[in-house]
Amino acid sequence: MIFRPIKLILNKLLFILSWMGIQPVVFVNNIKGVPRFFRDMREWKRQGGKITHYYPILGDFNAQGGNANGQYFHQDLLIASYIFSKNPKKHIDIASRIDGFVAHVASFRMIEVVDIRPINTNHPNISFKQHDFMNASNELKTDSLSCLHALEHFGLGRYSDPIDVNGFEKGIDNLIHLLDLNGILYLSFPISKKEELHFNAHRVLNPLTLLKFKSVNKYLELINFDCVDDLGDLHKSVDINSIVDKFSHGLGIYTFKKITN
Repeated sequence: MIFRPIKLILNKLLFILSWMGIQPVVFVNNIKGVPRFFRDMREWKRQGGKITHYYPILGDFNAQGGNANGQYFHQDLLIASYIFSKNPKKHIDIASRIDGFVAHVASFRMIEVVDIRPINTNHPNISFKQHDFMNASNELKTDSLSCLHALEHFGLGRYSDPIDVNGFEKGIDNLIHLLDLNGILYLSFPISKKEELHFNAHRVLNPLTLLKFKSVNKYLELINFDCVDDLGDLHKSVDINSIVDKFSHGLGIYTFKKITN
């Protein structure tokens, strides 16, 4: 127990340094890779190989081949698979990850992307509209809608959006407005047993908080709940009440159906 305060201080220091663009862990791993780099270089030359440029990559010697885990990995694949199975007439995405979820969906169908930030793309299956979704849009309507790991940022100014303490609630209302009757909404955001606001990064909500919103109760029915736990593991189709007190920083993945206009 005597070491816990020291560990907390070190973690806080690492966070501050990372925030400033300084990554001590990356630096240490790169230093560790220097001997291996020179050893491999000498072996390359011993075998008669020629080197035209030096471009040291020092942190990959002991790294894994990739990360098949975590919140974005699981949610992007999972919701893309749901959309593939449902095959909606139209799918619109609000501000989800382009090089993850949007790319997955665009591999098999058209997807319309809406974001407050500009996006340059010439992919034939991706169309783009720039819009601040804290403001309602009467031009957009769809039977299938997603907003993954995005709503928790609304109104915090992180992406040059205007500061709005009610940004999350306004975003929910506008998503509901956009959805056709019987349409499906896929929504995800960070969850924890206690409500937190990490300014200006994101909100963290209790899993049940969303279900208490007046507009959600009136217009939507929760038809499925998946989640990613604190270790980055996926749990499919779980009872939302069973995980309320279990997560410190997990991910709730909600599938709603619009039941009334």
